Amino acid sequence: MKILLATNNAHKVLEFKDMIKNYPLYSFGDVLEPFEIEENGKSFKENALIKARAVFNALNQKQKKDFIVLSDDSGICVDALDGKPGIYSARFSIQSDDKSNREKLLSQMKNLNISESKAHYKAAIALVGFNGEYVTQASMHGKVINKEKGDKGFGYDSLFIPKGFEQTLAELEPNQKNKISHRFKAMELALIILEMIKKEKER
Repeated sequence: MKILLATNNAHKVLEFKDMIKNYPLYSFGDVLEPFEIEENGKSFKENALIKARAVFNALNQKQKKDFIVLSDDSGICVDALDGKPGIYSARFSIQSDDKSNREKLLSQMKNLNISESKAHYKAAIALVGFNGEYVTQASMHGKVINKEKGDKGFGYDSLFIPKGFEQTLAELEPNQKNKISHRFKAMELALIILEMIKKEKER
């Protein structure tokens, strides 16, 4: 049983490679020509399913038998910004790149004259294959601060301090981050489902 990631995001691919050890893993571009997927869902769960379904439907019949498509949709929700950027985390700014997204978040915090706010990351992982569709979800709580710290990680990691820590995610080593991350927790649940699917296939 092979896993096809519905992403070409190099950072996410590396994270998933750290999390998924027992299955052959392929990124989107290894198997298919890149194409645009419109993420028009109203929740992380909906967007994760939209991406996984689109990639699964683009596979030929043989590939559909060989692969289970795995997609994640994740983002940060800031209390002081009424839960924004939320599902728009990856495209919060006009430029839709990590640096510009962080700058917009910092700008909005500055406008509110706050130095920090409670926040949480949320991740939804969708699995789509011949055996059906499944979604797991998990969160990581903490706070965002008004100054970037650390050079590891990606996205908003340099602004987010997880609950119980004094460092931002971008200051933590990857193995430390993985133990507490929203994506890792959602993936742990997804691995249970993958194991069930594998057993079904072997019957």
